[in-house]
Amino acid sequence: MKSRSGPLTDITVLDCTMALAGPFGSAILADLGADVIKIEPPGGDMSRGTPPHPPDFATPSSERQAGCDYGGYFGSINRNKRGIQLDLKDPAQREIFLRMCERADAVVENMRAGVMDRLGCGYEQLSARNPRIVYGAIRGFGDPRTGESPYVDWPAFDIVAQSMGGLARINGPASQTGYPAGASVGDLYPGTLLALGVVSAVHEARRTGRGQFVDVAMADAVAFLCETVVANYGYEGVSLGARGVGHPNLCPFDIYPTADGSVAIAAPRPRQWEDLCRAMGRPELIEDLRTVNVRARVENRALVNDAIEQWTCCLSKTQVVAALAGKVPCGPVNSAQDLFEDPHFRARDMIQEVTLPGDNPTVSIAGPPIKFTQTPTTVYRRAPLLDEHRAEILAQFGINEES
Repeated sequence: MKSRSGPLTDITVLDCTMALAGPFGSAILADLGADVIKIEPPGGDMSRGTPPHPPDFATPSSERQAGCDYGGYFGSINRNKRGIQLDLKDPAQREIFLRMCERADAVVENMRAGVMDRLGCGYEQLSARNPRIVYGAIRGFGDPRTGESPYVDWPAFDIVAQSMGGLARINGPASQTGYPAGASVGDLYPGTLLALGVVSAVHEARRTGRGQFVDVAMADAVAFLCETVVANYGYEGVSLGARGVGHPNLCPFDIYPTADGSVAIAAPRPRQWEDLCRAMGRPELIEDLRTVNVRARVENRALVNDAIEQWTCCLSKTQVVAALAGKVPCGPVNSAQDLFEDPHFRARDMIQEVTLPGDNPTVSIAGPPIKFTQTPTTVYRRAPLLDEHRAEILAQFGINEES
């Protein structure tokens, strides 16, 4: 049986996050070995009921233990966590949380600014009980503690962060003026940064004895992710538009059609371009002044892409990749089924199986992408049922709920 492992096994995190951004960040910490305790309000995380659902998904609270009370969305990003339900509006329940904070390394939440403060569970209240505690927060537009924003009270979801941070403007077909990414980047990337910030602050707290407030604004994270948008405008005053499947500064760096799908090919460097030209049977393009270097190829993008498409469209994805692999960066555009069948992801343990509670089949979720030689990471625990680990968590913190 798999057990908790990774470089963060000595860190305890109280996870008050819900939906996607926060739980994704705390899942990274859990994958790295941290003891992540998911604290849910009455009724649980709002995302528990989001599909896909297992066969015996049960929504009424009276039926929860009869089957599985969460769908695949929740299960994927709350793996490796234990769960307890606490009503922070109730003084007795809030005191349990505060006592847990006295022995925890970090607390993370993704509510609007001021919500936890009004509940008596904000950073200053927790720091008074435990000066070493790290408090991590994800909000749409940040927290006033680290910088005032005129949008501080605005709610935000992934698509809002993608749009305001600049990603939607450069994403999608070239004719579009706004196109969100297929993955929820406006949630996932802020969650990733929060995990890094929390680990960094815990490191500092152990060195100095003082914790601190860690703040990630979703809009800020996406703007940081879109560094090319900032750099192109900051250097040359160029406001990038939707890029389609190409790259504004590199060529070829695109997705090309094949007889059975499409492939990504990127050959911006001289040797890569030469190898690609030879593989296509077009060696004359190596010295052609219109394609001799990357700047020329960017200016003559249509010529370059037409030459590549004439070659790829007559071949299968497998044939194109076989002709270029090891020399020119390339890869097939994979579907979900392709991911499951690709030997790379199996070899890297990126498709992992978990057994759901109740009368459900074993299901697959994405495994941890951060690998270690000495402290391996894995999915060792499915996501918790609501309040599933209450007794053992309270015992861990020396709390007798009856007293």
